[in-house]
Amino acid sequence: MFSVQNETYVSSIPEMSPPGTTVAQVTATDADDPMFGNNAKLIYSILQGEPYFSVEPKTGIVVTSWPDLDRETRDEYLVVIQVKDMLGLSGGYSSSTTLTVILTDVNDNGPTFQRHLYTFTVPENAAVGSTVGRIMADDGDIGINARMTYTLEDDLEESSTFIIQTDPVTQEGQLLLAKPLDYESKRRYVMAAEAVNDHVDTRFLPLEEFSDKTTVKIVVRDVDEPPAFVSPAYEWKAPENAAAGTVVGSVRARDTDAHGSPIRYSIDKRSGATKSFRIDPNNGTVAIVKALDRETASWHNFTVEAKEETPNHLSSSVAVFIKVLDVNDNVPRLARDYQPYICEGTQAGELVQLLSAVDPDDPEEGHHFYFSMVPEKHINPNFTIRDNQDNTAGVVARRSTFTLKDRAHYFLPVVVADSGTPPLSSTSTLTISVCRCEPAGHCPTAGVESLPLSLDPGMQTVLGILVCLAAITVLSVLLLVLRRHKRQQQEGLAVKELELPDTVSQKVLHYEEAGGRRVNFCQPAVPPRPQPRRRDRRLRREEVRASIRMSLGESHFIGPDDEVFRQFILDRLEEADRDHYVPPFDSLQTFAYEGSGSPAGSLSSLDSLAEETELAQPFRNPRAHVVKLSPWYGGGEEDTTF
Repeated sequence: MFSVQNETYVSSIPEMSPPGTTVAQVTATDADDPMFGNNAKLIYSILQGEPYFSVEPKTGIVVTSWPDLDRETRDEYLVVIQVKDMLGLSGGYSSSTTLTVILTDVNDNGPTFQRHLYTFTVPENAAVGSTVGRIMADDGDIGINARMTYTLEDDLEESSTFIIQTDPVTQEGQLLLAKPLDYESKRRYVMAAEAVNDHVDTRFLPLEEFSDKTTVKIVVRDVDEPPAFVSPAYEWKAPENAAAGTVVGSVRARDTDAHGSPIRYSIDKRSGATKSFRIDPNNGTVAIVKALDRETASWHNFTVEAKEETPNHLSSSVAVFIKVLDVNDNVPRLARDYQPYICEGTQAGELVQLLSAVDPDDPEEGHHFYFSMVPEKHINPNFTIRDNQDNTAGVVARRSTFTLKDRAHYFLPVVVADSGTPPLSSTSTLTISVCRCEPAGHCPTAGVESLPLSLDPGMQTVLGILVCLAAITVLSVLLLVLRRHKRQQQEGLAVKELELPDTVSQKVLHYEEAGGRRVNFCQPAVPPRPQPRRRDRRLRREEVRASIRMSLGESHFIGPDDEVFRQFILDRLEEADRDHYVPPFDSLQTFAYEGSGSPAGSLSSLDSLAEETELAQPFRNPRAHVVKLSPWYGGGEEDTTF
């Protein structure tokens, strides 16, 4: 009795291995005594796997017996091996096992294109870098043996328009656009594409069989494109004194399509250049509309648009730059308003003022100014101008006898000229003041102490008129202020006359009897109370006065014992108690309702203010309200005054 050590075996060998290549070895054991007879003598044989494999009968070694085993045809074989004891004679025992043989890949196949021609179509406006198409060469191998590289073979110009790359995942050749296309220039491209294995093995194939070629045809499709300008940008120059209508330059665009549509030009209104330039819509000529000024704008930048006269109205634009060239059209002037002064002790030859000039123009060679005095028949005995030849000049004193007593101001015309073509000049007059300078040479008043004395008669007249106008304005303002103040005082007096005297505010009633004896009716003093605004107080008095008139008118028909009359009195008293600011006060309020039948009339001070005329003017007769109180005290004809 015996057994196989492994029930199954697995082994792998490269494809295309020569016959006799060892695949594996199977081993069996027998428990019988090998020293006794043939019971333990084993023999191996193949039940399945021929004619591709064979086994050594005594050793159990499995070898290949078929040449050129091809993995691409079959990559796995199952071999069944049997073992017998007693040398295979009858009566012996047997056992079997399986062996799986796997063929590994070798590079025994080259790439092969299944098509001899690949055709692709691409629009002419396709973006650079976009994919045009894909090609594929088949290779029966796998893994590293199937890797390949694609190339394009053609003239240099066409090869540079397209490139091909290998997709590492699918091993496809990817065609990419490398340069822009133009249907009107070239409409078709024909190229040869080649695929080559990266790893070759000449043991199995010749070198030339590891590559293959095919033809690639690319057709460019026409697309309606916008017009294209001949130049990417335009830059021109124009002098600032160029007349209106002068042509500065012209732009040009063309329709790249085959039909060649007409093109019209225009200036972009958003750039604001339409005020200074215009363009011919048909030929693109740019001309000046109005004179240019370099000092205002030295550059003019705008955009020109070209549009096709087609239903699509495709358009494109280009930038235009115009540089304004300088022309000597501005006169030079002194750099600032100089106010020079000369000290009384100045010596001849001393510098009085250093001058400089400015000019808005900008010549290419730079500014150069010339300073001089106005040509005269006689030389100026007081000052001279020394040109320093560096665009500055100095005013120099010619004598040493300057005194403020003799003359306070000197006028010196200065001529400044430039170096332009043609040269321009201007004349400015300096006013040089004489000053009593401090020891250090500083003028405390900067030479303006005697300025009014040096004014010409015309300037003096203007200053006199201005002073008179200012004086009249000040007087008018003063008169208005005085008039308003006087009006306020008059209003204050009228209000004081309308107010109750202090004796009433203290609630004291005075009258005289015969013989000069004074009788006082005193009430408890009421402390002073804050007064409201005059307008509010006047309105309250008018309301109280109106209610009193109405009450007096109704008192003729209502008796003192009537309930209505008593309620009216109580309401008036309660109203007076609540109002702490309007006189008369409580003690006088009760006398306002005596009725019209009293010989003395009303004792209320409000009754005397019934008319507006009495409020507006003071009392003319201080004794207008004298009444007799003899019926009360039995006196004679004495007058009693409140």
